[in-house]
Formats: sequence, C-alpha cells, structure tokens
Amino acid sequence: HRQKKDTMAEENLTYVKEFILLGFSDLPNLQGFLFGIFFVIYISILIGNGLLIVITKTDPALHIPMYFFLGNFSFLEICYTSVTMPRMLADLWTQKRTISLLACAVQTCFLYIFGVAECFLLTVMAYDRYVAITKPLYYTLIMNHKVCVQLVVTSWLTGIPVLIGQTYRIFSLNFCGPNKINHIFCDAPPLFPLACTDTYKIEVSVHVVALLFVTVPFVLILASYIKIITTIMKLPSTSGRSKAFSTCSSHLMVVCFFYGSGSIVYLQPKSSQSSRSRKMLALFYTTVTPMFNPLIYSLRNKDVIAALRKLLPK
Repeated sequence: HRQKKDTMAEENLTYVKEFILLGFSDLPNLQGFLFGIFFVIYISILIGNGLLIVITKTDPALHIPMYFFLGNFSFLEICYTSVTMPRMLADLWTQKRTISLLACAVQTCFLYIFGVAECFLLTVMAYDRYVAITKPLYYTLIMNHKVCVQLVVTSWLTGIPVLIGQTYRIFSLNFCGPNKINHIFCDAPPLFPLACTDTYKIEVSVHVVALLFVTVPFVLILASYIKIITTIMKLPSTSGRSKAFSTCSSHLMVVCFFYGSGSIVYLQPKSSQSSRSRKMLALFYTTVTPMFNPLIYSLRNKDVIAALRKLLPK
C-alpha cells in the first residue's frame, strides 16, 4: 500500500503540464499602462527594422555588404522580439499568464537560436568593417556576394544543433510542485529553481554554451576593433579618420547594448541577481536594443537617411 502511495506521489510530482509566467503580476495597477508601452515599443520595432529591410533591398546605393548585413540583422531583430513580445502583450491583456510546457520549450529554443545568430551576425558585421578599413583595395574581392551570403547563412545555422540539444536537456528535467516562472518569458535561469531533480550539471552546460556562443564572437569583435582603431589612427587626414570612425560607431553601440545586458543575465552568478533586475535586463536586450537599432543606424548614417528620404514622401 505504501509503495502504491509512493508511486502515486511520484506520478503527481513528475508532470507539470503548464507554467505560469509571473511577468509583471507584482504591479497589478499598471497592467494596462505596461500593455500600452510595450505595444508601442513592439510596433516601433516592426516599423523601424522593417523600413531598414525595405531600403537595403530597394535602394541600389545600399547594395553593398555593409547594408546587406544590416538588412539581415534587422530581420533577425524582428524575429528575436517576436519570440517574446506578442506573448507578453497577450499576458498583460488577458491576465491569463499560463504557458504549456511545449510552448515554453519552443519559446526558449527560438530565443536562444535567434540570440546566438545575433551574436554571430554582429561578429560578421565587425569583420566587414575590418576588411573595409584595413584592406580597402581588396574589399570588393574579399567581401563578394557569395561570401556575404555564406557568412549570413553560417551565422543563422551554426548554433542550431547545440541549442536544440540544450533546450531538450533543460526541458527533460522533472518539474514538480511550483510552476510559477518569475520572469517575463521562458528561459533557463528562472526555470532551474522549479526542477525537482539536481540541475547542477545542466546549469554548468548552459553557462558553458553561453560562454562559448557569447564570448567567442565578442572576442572576435574586440580583435576586429583593435585592428580597425590602430589602422584608423594611422590615417593621415582627420576627415578620413572621422569618416572611418562614423561607419563603425553605430555598430559598436549596438554591440555594447546587446552584449552588456545579455552577458550580465547569463554569466552573472544567480545569488547576485534579484528577479526584478533580471526582468529589467531581459527587457533591455529583447526589446530596447531592437528598438534603438534602426535609430542608431539611420541617425548616424547619411546613406540610410538619403534612402529613407527617397522612400518616404517628405
């Protein structure tokens, strides 16, 4: 009888069929206000990045590698935000907040795939600037269309097998008892405390993968910029220097935004993070960066402004 009881308890334990995403439920009076703000942010991300995609495709003056990568990056930003934002808006609107285990796994997986693709694409963009500034005579030869397409495809696909494997491992854990995720979307760090099995090994592997896919691109970006800056400093004319700096500065700003907030979330020890600060940082790299990306690139770029003027009636 006791054995039967134990197996029944075990059966009750093993299956959490759905989670509750707490999101901003600790601010009950601000639900409508938050919905309004995030709705405006999401629409502006779609419009801003959508416009960048359109002009990089339609304007012949922008048919160069730098803008080919920028168009792809904008598309990636739209995909990346669309993994979390519509769900978050629906939760704020309906107050339901439940998400099935499968939907949670799918969201986590796509979030990682797009996030890693973004890291690699930012690296490719840094490499493009590096070739343009350090080897200007060979630029069109090195960065031909075929190479550009290969670099973009590689950025998109490299992490997929590893990240699907990681997601599978995370969601193979036994979740029992508490099913409230204290976060705005499904992600590994807030999920681990809900598991009833030992998560140490998987947590280590998540950190290792994050280190690998975040740090390696970051080191490559850093190396590219060290080379770029040393080359720029050797340029004889100040106008040449400022032009070279201005083509790199927008990319550098996006890198700092995205990497700064993302690395704090994934590489910081759990104990030093409150759930509220984790939510704020997550919002930063999933919504604020994609919103500012079109602004950073268009306001600091004469070619983009010219293309926008052609596209939009004065």
